[in-house]
Amino acid sequence: MKKLLASTILAAGLFGYAGSASAAECGTVTIANMNWPSAEALANLDMLILTEGYGCDAELVAGDTVPTFTSMIEKGQPDIAPEGWLNTVRDQLEKAVKEDKLVFAAPAITEGGTESWWIPKYFADEHPDIKTIADAMKHPELFPSPEDPKKGAVYNCPSGWACQITTANFYKAYGGDKNGFTLVDTGSAAGLDGSIAKAYERKEPWLGYYWGPTAILGKYPMVKLDNGVPFDEKEWKRCTVVADCPDPKPNGWAKSDIYTVVTKKFADSSGPAFDYLKKRQLSTEEFNKLLAWMVDNQATGEDGAKYYLKNNEAAWSKWVSPEAAEKIKAAVQ
Repeated sequence: MKKLLASTILAAGLFGYAGSASAAECGTVTIANMNWPSAEALANLDMLILTEGYGCDAELVAGDTVPTFTSMIEKGQPDIAPEGWLNTVRDQLEKAVKEDKLVFAAPAITEGGTESWWIPKYFADEHPDIKTIADAMKHPELFPSPEDPKKGAVYNCPSGWACQITTANFYKAYGGDKNGFTLVDTGSAAGLDGSIAKAYERKEPWLGYYWGPTAILGKYPMVKLDNGVPFDEKEWKRCTVVADCPDPKPNGWAKSDIYTVVTKKFADSSGPAFDYLKKRQLSTEEFNKLLAWMVDNQATGEDGAKYYLKNNEAAWSKWVSPEAAEKIKAAVQ
């Protein structure tokens, strides 16, 4: 064994040995593939880099914000959540980190994310008096519901997402029902995207939740509505992020930290594979470009990951060892 190890070091060099060691240490890795484009691209990017660059047996598993983190805390699986929006589950995650169950790696998106209620720019230009959510709530007639034109419509976050809770609570807090609105269930990310695209094609009003970075906000200029009040962390925890809270109050949005989160077991046992995740992060501009390309080319998360690797070597090569970089380049040619 000692002779074999020595010959490996001499033949392959230090990086070669590190790569071999990392493959042995890395083993099987499960990666949460959450159901929105940026998360799908990032999950596939991690799978490609960990598989091709570090010899991991990496696989994607279906995921979503709350169920994924709950499973990671309670069951230790999956190993990696590439794009974790922390707002709704921050307390649980920080508690899990203190208990040595989870570890924060690098920010998935350098600048964090943007959450808000939005209106189309053309509509904002026509109605300069509507600058806040409260302003919009005064005019249900300007945002007719597709199912009942006598009511105004607020388009909700997709079903099952954490932002569905905050949007529903903001809707209550700003008097949606009382002001003659209805909360529209978009059902999925595709349904929400489609409602914006349809409004833009017809130059119709639109009011609802969206987030960034996304291809939609790059493709369809939207104006963020001010919440009219500053962020109150105590109220946020008391009610804003609590499902079916009976008495939500107007509040600002919490800072949208977006981190890659891994299990403590993975962090301790995966060697250089975890070092990669401590460096891997994309800027909002990089993500917007990637997501726009994916939309224009009807690309999957895997397509997006390969496109990024082929066209951004200067960025991603800084995250990995030189040997891993060569293997990754060869794999995506």
